[in-house]
Amino acid sequence: MRMITFLLVGLIVHVVFFLSIFDIYFTSPLVHGMTPHATPQAPPSSRLVLVVADGLRADSFFTLLPNGSSRAPYLRSVIEEKGTWGVSHTRVPTESRPGHVALIAGFYEDVSAVAKGWKENPVEFDSVFNETRHTWCWGSPDILPMFAKGASGDHVYTHTYPAEEEDFASTDASRLDTWVFTQVKSFFQSAKSNASLRANLLQDENVFFLHLLGIDTNGHAHRPMSQEYLDNIGLVDTGVAELVSMVEDFFGHDGRTAYVFTSDHGMTNWGSHGAGHPSETLTPLVAWGAGVHNARRATGPQPYSDGFLQDWKLEHLQRVDVNQADIAPLMASLIGVPFPLNSVGILPLLYLNNSEHFKAESMYTNAIQVLEQYKIKMTQKKETTMPFLFTPFEHLTESKQSQFINTARILIQLEKYEDAMALCRTLIARALEGLAYYHTYDRFFLGCSVVLGFVGWTSYVVLVILKTHANLNRNPSVLQQIPSHALVRLSLSLTVVITVFLLIQRSPVTYYVYCLLPVPLWYSVLKESGILTDLFRSAPSLPLWKCFGYFVLVSFGIELLVASFFHRAMLTVGLAVLSLWPFLSGLFGKAKFRSLSWCLGCLCLAAFPLMPVVGREPNVHLVTFAGVLSLFTSACYLWSSRPRTTMHLSDRQQFVSQLLHVAVCAYVPSLTHSSLQQKQGLPLLNQVISWSTLASSMIVPLLSSTRLFQRLLSIFLSLTATYLLLSTGSEALFPPVLAWLMFVWINIEQEAMLAQGVSGRQELSTIDFSANIDIAKLRQLKLDDIRRSYFFVFFIITAFFGTGNIASINSFDPASVYCFLTVFNPFLMGGLMMWKVVIPFIIVMCTFETIQVATQLSSRSLFLIVLVISDLMALHFFFLVQDYGSWLDIGTSISHYVIVMSMTIFLMLLSVVTHILTSQRLTLWRHKKHFP
Repeated sequence: MRMITFLLVGLIVHVVFFLSIFDIYFTSPLVHGMTPHATPQAPPSSRLVLVVADGLRADSFFTLLPNGSSRAPYLRSVIEEKGTWGVSHTRVPTESRPGHVALIAGFYEDVSAVAKGWKENPVEFDSVFNETRHTWCWGSPDILPMFAKGASGDHVYTHTYPAEEEDFASTDASRLDTWVFTQVKSFFQSAKSNASLRANLLQDENVFFLHLLGIDTNGHAHRPMSQEYLDNIGLVDTGVAELVSMVEDFFGHDGRTAYVFTSDHGMTNWGSHGAGHPSETLTPLVAWGAGVHNARRATGPQPYSDGFLQDWKLEHLQRVDVNQADIAPLMASLIGVPFPLNSVGILPLLYLNNSEHFKAESMYTNAIQVLEQYKIKMTQKKETTMPFLFTPFEHLTESKQSQFINTARILIQLEKYEDAMALCRTLIARALEGLAYYHTYDRFFLGCSVVLGFVGWTSYVVLVILKTHANLNRNPSVLQQIPSHALVRLSLSLTVVITVFLLIQRSPVTYYVYCLLPVPLWYSVLKESGILTDLFRSAPSLPLWKCFGYFVLVSFGIELLVASFFHRAMLTVGLAVLSLWPFLSGLFGKAKFRSLSWCLGCLCLAAFPLMPVVGREPNVHLVTFAGVLSLFTSACYLWSSRPRTTMHLSDRQQFVSQLLHVAVCAYVPSLTHSSLQQKQGLPLLNQVISWSTLASSMIVPLLSSTRLFQRLLSIFLSLTATYLLLSTGSEALFPPVLAWLMFVWINIEQEAMLAQGVSGRQELSTIDFSANIDIAKLRQLKLDDIRRSYFFVFFIITAFFGTGNIASINSFDPASVYCFLTVFNPFLMGGLMMWKVVIPFIIVMCTFETIQVATQLSSRSLFLIVLVISDLMALHFFFLVQDYGSWLDIGTSISHYVIVMSMTIFLMLLSVVTHILTSQRLTLWRHKKHFP
């Protein structure tokens, strides 16, 4: 099979394996077709005011000042006198969109929403806003539109400020909250003279939603411990106090308004959110007004052992914690609208100040609403599964459903409300378990299909390596004597059986792909499996103990790489072991200086995985030092290479300009940091330099000579300039140290080739990337090439996790992109952060490309070994994916598999990019050419 065809097939196979995880674990749990249910009793409130302080941490809100006062005095007085309070526990990912979906729609948005857009609805879902008569919203353009678009009808009205206002470099981000409060005041003022609007406001089942983004923006820009963040809390408190007074005056103090104050997520000490740290998942909740219990004294020990009650000086008041999704049914119950159809929240009864009958009816409605979702899910699965294969959820069969419902109804009629509410809570718990059961019903079946395909693909790649790149004794094998038409018939028969089975099951189209893909893969394996017989025949001539040793070492190495995904320090252990390679292999005696350089480079790089992933304070002086280090090492190389390499004048001029460019980029972060600290905004010149550097980073190297080290140096300087602009501290030192080690690796591989007695070795300084490769000089694979491939995979993982952990959303500091932009733009900021991750990738990939050329191996042969190692890691992580334990554990296990699969696909594409980056040259002007 030709290389291009093989790569395309491999890419398709890996894309299928990658997408399979979304069908197995990331499918939306939502069902449709339920009937809305509302509490039959009269609601205690006519209207509800929901205030969400985006990014507000529980401890920042509840903790008193050193003098014993509160930074939110009004809301503190509500807690102590006329409201119920607690901690709202959010779930991963702790981001604004999923947080608001949980608050207002009552369910936890699944990860499939990530691929569907930030502001758009990934799937249709119901919300409290949708069930109201009218909802008026004020706040961010990133949040409000998704609830307006998800509403049936035109009764959700949004008022947003321009997206450009969400600027992290703003002199005062609290103005976003001031804008909201000002708009609400103007709204109620205008309603006094607008008869139509006033009539709508006086109706029942209305909601007023205030989304306050200032605290979150100040937290990102200045950190949650900053005075800006803390002062913003006081501004919000003052705004809420004025809001309550204004609302009560407008409605004549009729006692029919309920208030809920909370947050969508918290924030880490270093100003990020998205993961599962308590500072991100613990948010405040305060409710008061119509239908809500007044402050209640604690009559005994409270069921909380986290110590917050004492820290916040609130141990004398009853604390009522909730899950974030529980707030939606609470709001629906207060104003008497149907519970959101997809809500999985459980009504927190301790917040309600109403009769026991009302609470029991509300709980019963909550149970019926969740049970309806379960019924539809069960019916859907039953209809698409063969009767003899369907296994119902035994804890909530159809007969048990009827028993639960009838018993709860009878208990309410008999006024045994406590018993009815307890039974309803049990029914909700069972229904939620059943929803999870049917949602994951096909998981084992799909998992087996994917694993079968994985093993088939990996086996085929191994056979291709043995067939085309290994010296085996070629002999006719037994399997080769089997007629090929027999394999074709077997494959066609299996295809027909699987297709008919999936048709009967009415399975989605993607199921056909996952289940049918193993058939051609295993057909290819069986067709080439005669190679195994050749391998057995060649066994007597092979160094079996050496082969076994390599197998053990590579197996241990793969496990080490897998462990590094969970513990970055394992990379340090691995680098420490790699530093000993020249001494263990005998290279030290032949190349002492290069061996010592390798050892020192590995140990220096080993320091980075030990540095903290998050929580690092910006240190622009280290960024400047990294720029100076890059300049110094580059200048030293250029000076030392003068006797060996003659450069054209244009190449010398380009290197001088690139060195000057790196010097400028080393200074820009310091200038930007200083400007932002003084609240003068992002300087336009800095922004122009940053974007132009980024745009030219992949073009400038193409203007340099294609001589090996000249091209590599140009790539390094170009990428380093961009990396410096994306750095805030010690991570800026990572590319220079990595590049130094890669430079040593290239040189020491030459010594390894010499030690192995490989003939025709070419001097590195004379190698030209653009020269046509002489196929006749390409050699077959040796055992040592497995070691080279493993080194490559190890350095790729080190480049990936060396300065951060992409498996954790909050590993990246938004300040990294402040040289480019400060206005909130999640996709652009995310793209820049991903490019920061890719830069070390390219450095390692270019090095690997160089080693392939220098060691006279075809790019295909080494890459196939890399592919096998990567696929073995991916298969390992596929088995480690779990759907139990904490949400953080579940998310982390899935993200590891996605990362490895993405890496495999990405390496395929990046290998093409690096080949172009190293071998192609652009000529912008003509000159007499003496050197390539």
